[in-house]
Amino acid sequence: MRNWQKSAAAMAMLLIGNVHAADFVAEQVTVGTLPPANPARMYVSDVAISHIVDGRLHIVDGETLKYQGVVGTGLAGLATLSPDRTEIYVATTYLSRLNRGERTDTLDIYDSTTLKLKEEIIIPPKHAQALAYKGVIAVTGDGRFVVVQNATPASSLAVIDRKASKHVAEIPTPGCWGILMARSTHRRFTTVCGDGTLLTLTLDEKGIAADQQRSERLFDPDRNPVFTQTENNGDEYLFLGFYGEILSANLGGPKAVIGERWSLVDEKDRNEGWRPGGYQPFAWHPGTQRLYVAMHPAGIEGSHKNPATEIWAFDTSTRIRISRAPGENAVALALSKEEKPRLFGIDPLTAGLLRYETVPALKFVQRQDGFGEAPILIEMH
Repeated sequence: MRNWQKSAAAMAMLLIGNVHAADFVAEQVTVGTLPPANPARMYVSDVAISHIVDGRLHIVDGETLKYQGVVGTGLAGLATLSPDRTEIYVATTYLSRLNRGERTDTLDIYDSTTLKLKEEIIIPPKHAQALAYKGVIAVTGDGRFVVVQNATPASSLAVIDRKASKHVAEIPTPGCWGILMARSTHRRFTTVCGDGTLLTLTLDEKGIAADQQRSERLFDPDRNPVFTQTENNGDEYLFLGFYGEILSANLGGPKAVIGERWSLVDEKDRNEGWRPGGYQPFAWHPGTQRLYVAMHPAGIEGSHKNPATEIWAFDTSTRIRISRAPGENAVALALSKEEKPRLFGIDPLTAGLLRYETVPALKFVQRQDGFGEAPILIEMH
């Protein structure tokens, strides 16, 4: 090919290229908006144990068990929602060199519709680097204060003023753990102590502890320890003992009032060694007075984390077991906030989410595996 022909061909190719370049529109990477939340939307905490500095909060539509979105939760992040469910709060740790270096603890605030980060509040580097149990982060009913469990390993509580966007107080709570919010007042919460008592703290308008009062003994930690998870109806809280006993207390006043207790197991069940187990082992729906508990047989000392062989349903008004269903290895249970609730669970062996119908009787209906790596806690929208 002669030189002038080569030049003409090159010019033609350039012109063609320019035409295609003018037609080409680069795709823009965007973040979608979640569809409107239904009562079965789940927020599933995943400690991501194989890369624990990069935990996740998975958002899942419980009606279909379809994945909707994810929020990063850093190192051992503790997540919960605002009372109006418009915001997601994550108390977490970041290290400057990923797995080493300077530690920074934050309260990260995300929009629950767009999952975009709205704000980051620096808090003291003391937040408990623990599994995401229920009650290690909680919000006052008016949304004003977020309270976070600290462990250094000394136990204390961090109080963050959401309105002022700052940490306002650290309250020492030696030997006590967890945050159980009163519902009849916005400035009071209770923590469970190792001697079996309950310590109630009342805050002033600035978030400072103005009063502390300890209850009578709720449980004997040597003979009948309780799970850290609780369920509540207003100020009435239910606790679950390792051997299948339900305990109760009213947490509305400046001092917790111990209530009644009753057993989930009869003599036959006890002889077969039936005990509750898991990390979020029971769920209560006050509207229907139904209680659902993850149970396993042949229980022994230390089996309180065992997955469920069966799930038992109880009528809390009569305290009678009304149905049993396959446990599907569940270690966490949560109920949708509906008149006819659905029960959801986590199978840690497959990172699976489980769905049960509860009306007219408890029935397993669906499983979807592969939600993260180490999911451990469900919070419903």
